[in-house]
Amino acid sequence: MDERERSKLFEQTVLPHLDAAYNLARWLAGNDHDAQDVAQEASLRAFKFFGNFRGENARAWLLTIVRNTFYNWLQKNRRQEMAGELDDEALAVEDAAVNAEALNLRLADAAAVRRAVEELPVEFREIVVLREMEGFSYKEIADLSDVPIGTVMSRLARARKRLQKRLAGEFKPGGQR
Repeated sequence: MDERERSKLFEQTVLPHLDAAYNLARWLAGNDHDAQDVAQEASLRAFKFFGNFRGENARAWLLTIVRNTFYNWLQKNRRQEMAGELDDEALAVEDAAVNAEALNLRLADAAAVRRAVEELPVEFREIVVLREMEGFSYKEIADLSDVPIGTVMSRLARARKRLQKRLAGEFKPGGQR
């Protein structure tokens, strides 16, 4: 396969999954700037090693590269976990019928959930993002993370428990704030 064919196949196979790659990088890194760096580096690595791709699940393959790139970046930079700033665009609500008070409550709720997820240790945050936001199965997460499926299940259970505890203080019973 020549370089032009390889580039075209890469575009068709991998580029449709760049949003998922950035999303994972954003949640792992905790801010847009670092996520862009990680996603860009992962994309370059994916292109470089596209010859190793066996044509199975391009999304999982790319997210594995994003995950590994992030951990390499984290180790290299010895970075402490940072909470990213709330992105108004990510919390945009399109329901015009919602009154201002309800809109403010929804934004505050989304902000509380986002903060709670960002406060999770990275190995828990990663599992939550892959399962709840990207829709991966336990087996796919286990393969992607290179950990046993039981570890995925226990990390997810522990992450959910931490989220539940953290958010219990934010919300009153019955959905009241």
